[in-house]
Parts: sequence; C-alpha cells; structure tokens
Amino acid sequence: MLGGCSRKPDDPNAPYGFIQIKGSDTIVNAAQLVSEKFMEKDPLIMVGVTGGGSGVGIASLISKTCDIATASRDMSKKEIELARARGVEPHEIIVSYDGVALIVNNDNPVDKLSIEDLHSIYTGKATNWKEFGGFDEKITVLSRDVSSGTHIYFKEHVVQLGKKGSTEEFAPEVLLLSSSQAIVEEVSVNRGAIGYLGMGYVSDRTKPVSVGQGGEYCSPDIENVQNKKYPLSRPLFFIVDSNPRLITRKFIEYALSPEGQEQFKETGFVPLTGHAANENK
Repeated sequence: MLGGCSRKPDDPNAPYGFIQIKGSDTIVNAAQLVSEKFMEKDPLIMVGVTGGGSGVGIASLISKTCDIATASRDMSKKEIELARARGVEPHEIIVSYDGVALIVNNDNPVDKLSIEDLHSIYTGKATNWKEFGGFDEKITVLSRDVSSGTHIYFKEHVVQLGKKGSTEEFAPEVLLLSSSQAIVEEVSVNRGAIGYLGMGYVSDRTKPVSVGQGGEYCSPDIENVQNKKYPLSRPLFFIVDSNPRLITRKFIEYALSPEGQEQFKETGFVPLTGHAANENK
C-alpha cells in the first residue's frame, strides 16, 4: 500500500528530482554557485546549469526542455507568442542586477567613453583610438554573438541609442565572440581591442572604462548599479512556465532569499536587496 502511494519522478509535486537551467552566459557562474549551495541544503534535488546565451535558454523553455531559462534581457513579443502557442505561459522573475561593462586592454590610456562614443565605435563611424585620446591604432571591436541577451541589450541601447524603430546595426567589422570569457581573453592580449560583458566578468586582466551619459561618467560597479547611475544597468532574469514544479519553486525561493542573493553578490552582481528598485511583484 505504501508502494502504491509513492510519487513518480515526473509528479509535479514530488519533493525530489532534477532541475535543468539553461541560458545566459552572463549569469551562468552565479546560477552555478546558487545551485551548489541549494543542493547542499536539499540533496534530494539535483540541478544542472548550462550556458549558451539567453536566446538558447528561452528557446529551450519554449520547447519544454528546461525548467528555468536564465536571461539578461526581456523576452521578445515574438518569443512570448511562440511560447503561448506551445502551451507555455512565461513568467519573468528578476533575480539580480547587472551593469554591462566596456573593457579595454590594460595598456590602453583611454579610461572613459560616452554612450555616443561607443555608438560611433560599434557602428564603424570611429575606427582609431586617437579619436578618443588614445594611441594612433585601429580599434578592434568585439561583441557577443546574436544568441546573447547582452548582444541584444547592447544593440538596443548603444548601437540604436534606445530609439524605437531604429534599424541601425553593428558595423560589419565587429567580431562576434561566443562567450564573455572569450572577450576577456582577446582584450587581455590585444592592445587595440574593446569589448562588452556583464560586470561579473570584470577582473584585473582588463580595464573597465567609465561610461558617460549627459556629461556624467560612471564606472560599472555595484554602488553605481545600485543607485541606477550607471547608464548600462539592467535586470537579470529567471524565466519559468507560470505553473512550475514544486522543486523548481523551491529553487527560485532559495535564489530570491537573502542566502541565495549572497551568491549573486559573490559572483559580482547586485542583489535585489541592494538595488534602488526591486521590480518583482
């Protein structure tokens, strides 16, 4: 009789099982750390974390091959429509905040760039560092690839300057790299390179530049993102179906708890409790 009452592994209310998380490379390290700490507290639940980009994670959620999609951007209208057509009602949960950092080689004397400067660099209007007080040297422009939520965010806010309906694109010469770590590696050895990535990847191997808007320049650090002064600040998301399994809900509750938020802080992001506005309802 007890055997007949046992729950199957696919029972949505089972207190054990496997959670698949897939998506944003920006927060893959943070999600991994949160998962490790969570599994220490609840060994009946296993959690797998992989990257690949926000678009990959969202596509996996739509196809029902992951439980949680991690993303560094909002879902598009087209993605939401496709999800609903396939029986998925997506729910976006802000889990942390980030500043998209611009990094240059440590030997590059340029230490600040405005949004307009970055727009000129990434659209190919400016091609030499001497235009910004640097060496007489060609700018090697690096970007994340198109599956990246950071790529889409940067395109909207820098390449298109936040203008609705803009069709402006990255210059053809911009090199698309598959991960934030690949951008770090290239910038660290290439004196003329510039790239962008989540602030969790900033290290002493490269130099982050201050970014300006309206005449005020700010560095991509926790305080400036907390105060919403850094112009390229953004939320980071877990996206789930609106009726997730019990174990998925438990994991999300842990990620949003003070203990879970410490893991985001430890990996270089801004916890919800430290941000000027928590947009979760």
